[in-house]
Amino acid sequence: MSDMPSIVFAHGLWADGSCFSKVIKLLLADGFEVIATQNHLNTVADDAAAVRTSLGRASGPVVLVGHSYGGTVITAAGTDDRVEALVYICALAPEDGDTSQADQTKFPQTPVFQHIEGADGRLFLRPAGTADFAGDLSDEEQKLVWATQMAPLADLFSQPVVGAAWKSKPTYYIIGSEDRTVHPELQRFLAQRMGAKVTELASSHVPMLSQPKRVYEVIREAAAAVQQRAG
Repeated sequence: MSDMPSIVFAHGLWADGSCFSKVIKLLLADGFEVIATQNHLNTVADDAAAVRTSLGRASGPVVLVGHSYGGTVITAAGTDDRVEALVYICALAPEDGDTSQADQTKFPQTPVFQHIEGADGRLFLRPAGTADFAGDLSDEEQKLVWATQMAPLADLFSQPVVGAAWKSKPTYYIIGSEDRTVHPELQRFLAQRMGAKVTELASSHVPMLSQPKRVYEVIREAAAAVQQRAG
């Protein structure tokens, strides 16, 4: 296992680290060390720092995986020298100094944002919004997604992001063509801008739950490339 990279995950809004559970099981079966960071969704800087703490726990070079807003987080934290590759899953990837919102304003608003409610300064997904977030999951799984959601502070997407790791690290991007949370055309735009190796799936915003084997395969490909470069 010593020559295998570690896999570190960063989740996004209305999720927690358990959203990667199906993919984690597959990676563990292969012998990978896996760490799922829990982001508090208060500030980009704090979430990037949480990922760097996970990097410090990893025993080898890291393939860093971000879903949704987690893409913003790995864009900032991925500049760390311990990170050898980046995998974006239906994810944001701002330019250095931009906000998470900056690129989203270039594309139509997605349906999920009609189902958001504020409470205690945070933005929560209403139950009616789970179909636009995870519509290719069973009703039971959608209820679980809603029950385990982490909600962001209302200004999280207006905070500037320091660093753009995708400019200097090998990148892979998984596009969800049926995504109703992060616009598929925005995903294609970001993947092209970063020069990523692209895999497009007919999935909702959560392919790691609806098509975990396909997501696992992309992460495994990134890890194999890291191993090859190290060898």
